[in-house]
Amino acid sequence: MQSTNEYGQGKSHATGESKVPGKVQQAAPEGLEKALPDSIHPTGKEPGQSTHKTHAKDDGNASIVPKKLQEKLPESVERAVPNIIHDTGKK
Repeated sequence: MQSTNEYGQGKSHATGESKVPGKVQQAAPEGLEKALPDSIHPTGKEPGQSTHKTHAKDDGNASIVPKKLQEKLPESVERAVPNIIHDTGKK
């Protein structure tokens, strides 16, 4: 069993198949892993559906959707909303 330090380093926090090499996952701080898009490195309960963070630009300020709601919505829903309402930078 791997031990982790106070930054969550020492194990992967991926909940699905990641495109990040295993050694990099283990060395990266947990916050960095969770900040990566789920399409690259899924960390949500359901891979591809990360919650508890916004996917809108400018830390959620590029959206008219309340930030608490942004953090609860699955990433796929956030990305499906038109950028004029919730700008994720994806077309």
